[in-house]
Amino acid sequence: MSALTHFDAQGQAHMVDVAAKAATHRIAIASGRIEMLPATLALIEAGNAKKGDVLGIARIAGIMAAKKTSDLIPLCHPLALTRVALEFEAASTRQPDAIGIFCAATVETVGPTGVEMEALTAVQIALLTIYDMCKAVDRGMSIHDVRVVEKHGGKSGSFVAGV
Repeated sequence: MSALTHFDAQGQAHMVDVAAKAATHRIAIASGRIEMLPATLALIEAGNAKKGDVLGIARIAGIMAAKKTSDLIPLCHPLALTRVALEFEAASTRQPDAIGIFCAATVETVGPTGVEMEALTAVQIALLTIYDMCKAVDRGMSIHDVRVVEKHGGKSGSFVAGV
């Protein structure tokens, strides 16, 4: 395992210098899910939530979050993102024992550093937005399994979770 890159030889935190790295097409996909009561999921799917289109608003929140990642995480580089896309589906289609919403975010750029943090941030904020919009009817919702599932591009090449 290599050393942590966000610390210098003296152990001080620093932003990694990516000036000498090649600009390549970089893609990251992150996913996660929010579990909720069946009635809450039904409310979201029916589109009758009091605050409006829950998934539409969560999608916009996730896109905005990806674009603001370097403002939230101190050592992330500001990136010119070329694509941010979020997909939602009932979690029960992926995990039969889970009631809720599954979210996947795909983020792309052409640059000298990856977009894993942007994809993770998009998922987290999208799921938190669902919580915020539905908390009046279900305060027991919980967020699970947020992780990078794929990464492509750059010197380290590709990563696919579980492979």
